Amino acid sequence: MAAPRIVKLDPSKRVLFLTKDLELIGAQLRGEVDLKMEDLSVDELLDDINTDVMTPAWVCFNHRPEDIALNAYAGLMKDGERVFGERALLDGNFEVIVSGQRKGTGSSRETAPQCEKWCGIRLVIAASFAPIHARNNINLGQLMGDHAQLARLQAGEEIALGEFIDRYDPVTRMILEMGGLFPFARALKDGSVEVPGAATGERPMTMGEKVIASHLVGGPGFVKPGDAVMARVDGGYSHEFTSAQVHYFLQQEFGDDYSIPDPSKFAVFEDHLLYADGVAKMAPFIDKIGTLRRLQTEFMQHTGVRDYQARNGISPGICHEVARRDFVDPGDFIQATDSHTCMGGGSNALTYGVGATEYAALIWSGSTFVKVPETIRFELTGKLPDNATAKDVILFILLHYARQEMTLDRVMEFGGPGLATLSVDERATLANMATECTAKSGFCEGDEALVDWIAAARPGLYDTPAAKDALRACIVRPDEGAVYDGGVHTIDLATIRPMVAHPGDPDRGIPSDPTNGAQIDEIGDVSIDIAYGGSCTAGKVDDFAMYHRVLAEALEGGLRVADGVDLYIQFGSEATARIAKERGWLETFEQVGAKIIDPGCGACIGCGPGVSETADQVTVSAINRNFQGRSGPGRLYLASPYTVAASAIAGRIVAYEPGMFRVGAAVA
Repeated sequence: MAAPRIVKLDPSKRVLFLTKDLELIGAQLRGEVDLKMEDLSVDELLDDINTDVMTPAWVCFNHRPEDIALNAYAGLMKDGERVFGERALLDGNFEVIVSGQRKGTGSSRETAPQCEKWCGIRLVIAASFAPIHARNNINLGQLMGDHAQLARLQAGEEIALGEFIDRYDPVTRMILEMGGLFPFARALKDGSVEVPGAATGERPMTMGEKVIASHLVGGPGFVKPGDAVMARVDGGYSHEFTSAQVHYFLQQEFGDDYSIPDPSKFAVFEDHLLYADGVAKMAPFIDKIGTLRRLQTEFMQHTGVRDYQARNGISPGICHEVARRDFVDPGDFIQATDSHTCMGGGSNALTYGVGATEYAALIWSGSTFVKVPETIRFELTGKLPDNATAKDVILFILLHYARQEMTLDRVMEFGGPGLATLSVDERATLANMATECTAKSGFCEGDEALVDWIAAARPGLYDTPAAKDALRACIVRPDEGAVYDGGVHTIDLATIRPMVAHPGDPDRGIPSDPTNGAQIDEIGDVSIDIAYGGSCTAGKVDDFAMYHRVLAEALEGGLRVADGVDLYIQFGSEATARIAKERGWLETFEQVGAKIIDPGCGACIGCGPGVSETADQVTVSAINRNFQGRSGPGRLYLASPYTVAASAIAGRIVAYEPGMFRVGAAVA
């Protein structure tokens, strides 16, 4: 439905304020109180409402938005109880929902704005929005505004639509005016609307800008931040949480006989829900999960995309890890229905997550709308200390740059001589966690090490000098004189120390203090119940080499996993599992008492071994985000593979120091 030309409040409808006082939210839901913007300050509103809160994983087992809406905000908890009961938002007769800073952080799941829209919300108010979440709202035709506009509306004023959409580029305005992305996509294909071509003249460009410029519909050109363009997409993927909805939307919008123009570099993965059948709390949802799996298979067979579903109960691996090994190439433009799609940026490609609506539209048309993002560059120098990792680097960036919103909606470009000292797997970690920085994507410079890594990962494809030369020719580098709106920031890797991020907050990392033994300052002496190594961020070959280094040292020192601690190590892909077996690492893991898990997302998505069971359990984990409740009700600290393995042996959170577990060492 097209957007109204004049925006005004319906006197028969209500406004819901998501306040930091959760009791006040409950009172509004029960109809006991109605608030006005003039009654509150922005500081009293909830900040950083993440998509896991809006639609927890179990809510996403539904693929129809009207079913998802029944449990909107099911993840907002107070004293272990839901603030929003079933149908609470749906039955509350609300048309506006209001929050504070950074609405919609976390994953790219479009179910989050869907739960609001299908509950009758037509205007979303916040001080700022996470980039992917904002785009998902736009694709659904949802208007977003600020608190001053709401105050005017509640005072009875009528506001022209232009005040809500004029800040956007011409294409985004058209999408909102037409009521969403699908009406716009149809109009674009039948020729009833035209998108302006790129008008930017020749200029030096960043790596992200160069990829977009080379993929412009109509031919290569030049772009600058803010340009609204249509760009070809080389490939992408969805997984069992999202494929069913993509298939459903395509059928609803374009008919049961829809087709896609080029399925060769698109894929489906079974990774997120692989272990659902063995998780007690998932038992009520097994039928719904079965439906998601069935519809994904139907989608794969209908479209002819690559099939990475489980065979005999074992997945080929986590989508981001397998995609970068199998088909993400330097210079590619890749989009997929998961926020950690940006992991492909470690392979010198522009990759980022989108919602189901945007993915359905681009896989149907072969191109997508892009508003060229700004770029922030991190110039890495020096070399990491022997016990520090790329995970520590990105936790450092989260603390010192992302927390100040310097990375917000920007491409994080990584380069410099320090980057060359990092392996391709470590570069993938930097790119992967760009989404925790609320960035658009992460993008690493390419080099000969990347060429060799891709050639080794795809035997037979790059065995000749000519094939390798062709691969080298795809590598993207920034132009001299490229403009970085977010600035150029130098980080000396030699100064990085092992980091641990506080529970519930990836950007509150604390560095270790080498003068204080292995203890992480400020956190203090924290005993743990669970240590988890795995996920797309920390299930790669180099991550497993780190786990093995620590655990082998412990084994030599006569140590095992501490009493009362469960150490889980989960492969990110079958390739990692194969290499770990070939190198003899599995024997070490088993001898120290680690529990080995086949490839999959597992505990990271709250679905598999390693999830906490009670609120008083403490986990140290190598996953990428630690929002409350994402991996169980306990407290979860983020850390590197080294720190996770060392903490499992010590029984408390400690930074790894080489030799710390040798016979006679203090920690041992």
